[in-house]
Amino acid sequence: MSTDPLALPPEEMRRLGYRAVDLLIDRLLDVDAPPVRRHTPAAMRALLDEPPPERPAAEPLDRLFRDVLAHAARVDHPRYLAFIPCSGTWPGALGDFAASALSLYAGSWAESPGPTQLELTVLGWFKAWLGYPAGADGQLTSGGSQANLQALACARELRAGAMRDDLVVYVSDQGHSSLARSARVLGFRPEQVRVLPTDGEFRLRPETLATAIDSDRARGLTPLFASASAGATNTGAVDPLAELAQTCRERAVWLHVDAAYGGFAVLTDRGRAALAGIELADSVTLDPHKWLYQPYECGCVLVREQGALRAAFQVVPPYLKDVDAGDGEVNLGDHGIQLSRTSRALKVWLSVQTFGLRAFREAIDRSLDHAEHAARRIEASESLELLAPPSLGIVCCRRRFQGVDDERELARLNGRLAAGLEESGTGFVSSTVLGGRYAIRLCPLNHATERRDVDGVLDQLEREPPVLSELAAQSHKRDGDVRRSWLRAPVGAGGVDATPELVAALPWFGQLTPRQLERVARLGAVREVAAGETILREWDASRDFYVVLEGDVTVSRTGELLDTVGPGEFFGEIAALDWGRGYGYPRIATIAAAGPVRLLAFGDGALEALMSLSPSLAEEVERVVAARLRALA
Repeated sequence: MSTDPLALPPEEMRRLGYRAVDLLIDRLLDVDAPPVRRHTPAAMRALLDEPPPERPAAEPLDRLFRDVLAHAARVDHPRYLAFIPCSGTWPGALGDFAASALSLYAGSWAESPGPTQLELTVLGWFKAWLGYPAGADGQLTSGGSQANLQALACARELRAGAMRDDLVVYVSDQGHSSLARSARVLGFRPEQVRVLPTDGEFRLRPETLATAIDSDRARGLTPLFASASAGATNTGAVDPLAELAQTCRERAVWLHVDAAYGGFAVLTDRGRAALAGIELADSVTLDPHKWLYQPYECGCVLVREQGALRAAFQVVPPYLKDVDAGDGEVNLGDHGIQLSRTSRALKVWLSVQTFGLRAFREAIDRSLDHAEHAARRIEASESLELLAPPSLGIVCCRRRFQGVDDERELARLNGRLAAGLEESGTGFVSSTVLGGRYAIRLCPLNHATERRDVDGVLDQLEREPPVLSELAAQSHKRDGDVRRSWLRAPVGAGGVDATPELVAALPWFGQLTPRQLERVARLGAVREVAAGETILREWDASRDFYVVLEGDVTVSRTGELLDTVGPGEFFGEIAALDWGRGYGYPRIATIAAAGPVRLLAFGDGALEALMSLSPSLAEEVERVVAARLRALA
């Protein structure tokens, strides 16, 4: 008789297993339930905040479904069109169940030769689908964020070794937030990351990247790594991958392609055409838990150079000598940052074996068809407006309202529309900002989504009045506000200290309290600039923000005069704003004094504080940033 205190009799194990399957299938098939039910933290605490039981609780499995899972988003729901839905498969879930039930370890060949070979087989499939070399390195990860981190770490280890102050990383302003996190975790300071503007279709231009790289190299810096998007999260935009690959190859810069969202579209004819050139990348991120329809968590990193991941990550302490890989063996725990890792390959392999690739191709094509249908409907609508070209299954739009041209009011009304849609239970969409304009974002990726689901959501967005709702003020963001996360204190930019009286004379600060005026004055300094002096140089990494008090300054790009800025206007705002984790744009124009100029200068990090104090300044900065970035497109 077993004395194991954590064992269950076989008949009880079977009873719980059958009960779990019944509950799961009932939930998966309940499409009449809304995709999302929001509840307050107080309500959730009242339901679940409790001490652990000393003795077995009564039917905890039923309570799990009733009190916990009933209050989680239905990301597999056919009308869940927000963010990037995760619409898994039942065989994939069974693969995860097997891995969990067996506590399967897939870090070393000695302990798991079967699961290791299965992962190598699955990685081989991915490489073949992309047109990547068969000998390339790879590993399944928790998701795209970890894959992006490992790609950047691998590039640094192979190309530079230890962290250095001269290394520079390039990302577009449509890059995923995980790139900022990765850079920060690996020790890249704000001045070592260039966030580059995109064109009118939200794509990174090769000439923009080339100019940034050449400018940095001319200053003695070492351009290291550039990330391109193959399906940007905002719009699904695909950068010109072949041209960017040539740009990076000519300049000895590592090209990474973040294809976490769009990569598996290569299984279809349309997707393969859209992603042409992905096979030229030095590394690629993929997410099987997106367009390969696997349950969370399942990401992938591929690296073109054979042995690169092992060279970057392998560490073999004495306690691992027993499982050190022998001839022909592969320890996947040596290929990344995670030593204790289960097998994510089981679910991928089991899903593909069960359905065959043709079914996955059909599911991806259905998603593309739904997005194209939505775009056609929006373009034909009298009230809806398409805000970006539909790309790889993502559609961004908003509703226009008669007599309303103010962007903030349009954002408020469209936010109410999205909130009303959620509260009605009809569907769930998310939002983003494109060129300074609020956008409702639809991603009909779920393989269960039908055209009628897309039409039902569009019908309500097109016809229903925007309802007043507490949810309307909330943005549907998965990533929190990271703009203030780099720990630094704002500093003055040199010159004579500003005074509260000078600050109060500016239109954005006239309504501030005396204490607030003193705070603004402490952040700024008055600078006198001689005629002809260059104040900001294109591609510099400084982050100061300037208000012109007297005189004029010229704005030029690559030698071409773009504008003149005079008293009461500002400049430097694009680079002064954070893109994420303290990183931001470089200077995208050269600013010089047309004659003697008097400036109010605010140091790195000050603009965010100024905008929080003055809503009118925040509104004007947002308007100007959007207009100036559009002018560069």
